[in-house]
Amino acid sequence: MTASRDTNFRKSLRLPGVKPSPALPRLSSLLDRSSAVLTVKPRVSVFGTWGHTADCRPVGQTSHPEQHALSALDCETKQDCAAHMTTLAKAMSKFRLAVVQLQVTSVKADNLNRARRLVKEAAGQGSKVVLLPECFNSPYGTSFFSAYAERIPGESTQVLSEAAKENKVYLVGGSIPEEDGGKLYNSCTVFGPDGELILKHRKIHLFDIDVPGKVRFQESETLSPGNSLSMFETPFCKVGVGICYDMRFAELAQLYSRRGCQLLVYPGAFNMTTGPAHWELLQRGRALDNQVYVATASPARDETSSYVAWGHSTVVNPWGEVISKAGTEEAVIYADIDLQYLADIRQQIPITAQRRDDLYAVTCVQEGSG
Repeated sequence: MTASRDTNFRKSLRLPGVKPSPALPRLSSLLDRSSAVLTVKPRVSVFGTWGHTADCRPVGQTSHPEQHALSALDCETKQDCAAHMTTLAKAMSKFRLAVVQLQVTSVKADNLNRARRLVKEAAGQGSKVVLLPECFNSPYGTSFFSAYAERIPGESTQVLSEAAKENKVYLVGGSIPEEDGGKLYNSCTVFGPDGELILKHRKIHLFDIDVPGKVRFQESETLSPGNSLSMFETPFCKVGVGICYDMRFAELAQLYSRRGCQLLVYPGAFNMTTGPAHWELLQRGRALDNQVYVATASPARDETSSYVAWGHSTVVNPWGEVISKAGTEEAVIYADIDLQYLADIRQQIPITAQRRDDLYAVTCVQEGSG
């Protein structure tokens, strides 16, 4: 938690007619890392006094050295307790997302250095989650995948791990060509604020299209598909991951939404044919159908490359509105993800409760490992 956010957090707990808990400064200090998970529950003692039982711990750990100290969040009344809990929830309901539209070149070291610099820039603007584009470390194309492929962990994922840890962000590492067991995959890795790998998503749907006279591309000539849904937890919300062509398949987004994801991220590289026709339309459709935020990260456009990316990295809100969008050049765009707004949309138009599960269903038939 930044100094300014910490100040606002403490001020927000000074509610009219509500006595602040003396333990709250200790609580805010324990939330100084974005990797901290806060759980607060009401309690009433045998003496009839109200308070909170609070648990603040790093992601992936079951305890925290000061966890027990937080149990002393005492309040004078039940109303004070409820007010504090509501305010604590609101303090964690917003976070900043950054989308990096990277200018990718044929020099891997330059791509990695540029990505690292832009992740730092994004973190400096208060971002807690940062998204990189598809094939951020290499040119996109079947002729490049084998030459640029790495094992995971490897050179590129080491840079991602270090960048996440140095900047204390959740870093969705776009994608890279991955080599494993003699096969090639288009793979996205996600690193936590501690630099640890928390997810690897292999592109499920391979980009095999043929639009006569415009574009033909066959990823399956060199790549193998992944076989799993990929989600990860943050202190703010659960995030679902897809890569580019995965976004065309509405069922995947529906499954992510049903499993509690409130943000879907798609590193992608649509081209000059599919980009203007479908890029924004698909994002808005996935966001609106599932009442989630959707973010896409494209490489910046390079008219001299063999595959020209459309660019226009975008963030769409649960109402289907574009709230942030890049042009064609290298850029970092930002969006403040408001989970209370998402909850309001779902309450106003309650499609989840109105689904006819007695008539239809979307189910996952295979739980894969990558």
